[in-house]
Amino acid sequence: MSKKNQRNTKSKIVAAAWKLFYEQGFENTTVDEIILESKTSKGSFYHYFSGKDELLGSLSYLFDEKYEEITPELELINSSFEKLIFMNEKLFSMIEDSISIDLLARMYSSQLTTKGEKHLLDYSRSYFRLLREVVSEGQKGGELRNDLSTNEIVKMYALIERGLLYDWCICNGDYPLGSYSRKLLPNLLDFIKNPE
Repeated sequence: MSKKNQRNTKSKIVAAAWKLFYEQGFENTTVDEIILESKTSKGSFYHYFSGKDELLGSLSYLFDEKYEEITPELELINSSFEKLIFMNEKLFSMIEDSISIDLLARMYSSQLTTKGEKHLLDYSRSYFRLLREVVSEGQKGGELRNDLSTNEIVKMYALIERGLLYDWCICNGDYPLGSYSRKLLPNLLDFIKNPE
């Protein structure tokens, strides 16, 4: 099986699982329902995941798919700083619309207790690749600071996003994530702009 087909199969399983988790809840969703919804096989499911619990760490795959989906739109935005705001807005809108707070909290919890690879911190993800491209472009164009490395700025951006999501989870979604982030993120990211 080619890498692309493998990625598509895994993506189908992840997308189906999170759709069902959102609609029915994690506890009420079975592996068989995920297989049926994803139109894959039991063998494929267990090739990628040891069980339903392992899917909790797979939310980052959905996030990466969202970033890949919006990449063409980013090319229409001239400012690197505005690209970062746009990326956040699209991701947080997706989270608000299709990921329950309970599932997001479970995912964070699973990342805290996971030994070894943590999907959220996998720097080979599309998320980090795209962030590095946008930040590097902004630094080359003089819009973003050059006294910090690209990786330092990317790490800070990711930390701010995780912090906003974590706060939203512990506040049980008492405020609209997207609009709160739209107000707060530009101020939090102001430090990465080139001061000249």
